[in-house]
Amino acid sequence: MKVRGGCHCGAVRFEAEVPAEPVPALDCNCSMCRRTGFIHLIMPHAAFDLLGGRDDLASYRFGTGAAEHLFCRTCGVKSFYQPRSHPGSWSLNANCLDGDIALAVEPFDGCNWDQAKAELDAGGGSS
Repeated sequence: MKVRGGCHCGAVRFEAEVPAEPVPALDCNCSMCRRTGFIHLIMPHAAFDLLGGRDDLASYRFGTGAAEHLFCRTCGVKSFYQPRSHPGSWSLNANCLDGDIALAVEPFDGCNWDQAKAELDAGGGSS
């Protein structure tokens, strides 16, 4: 199923191919996700197209620096980013999609990242 989304002002736009509904999603409790209300749809790089706004993106890294958080320079919304947990995928914010889709949301304990990642890799969560 193809979805579209982007930032609040419309400068950053993307399209992605997602699995059939309900779409697997992760709700992370880390300091960043909790503050921004980010609900993760993990999409392989090949299933994602940035339609517009590449030059409108600002980058922010913290902690290990492995994740690249990408924000619209105009409105500040992070509609997608490169997660530390899935280096071969993008994480799209379900809250930034143009329309509603059915989600199968699972918790991800980003406050205890190493343990949560190990459980995810062992098949205990969405991929």
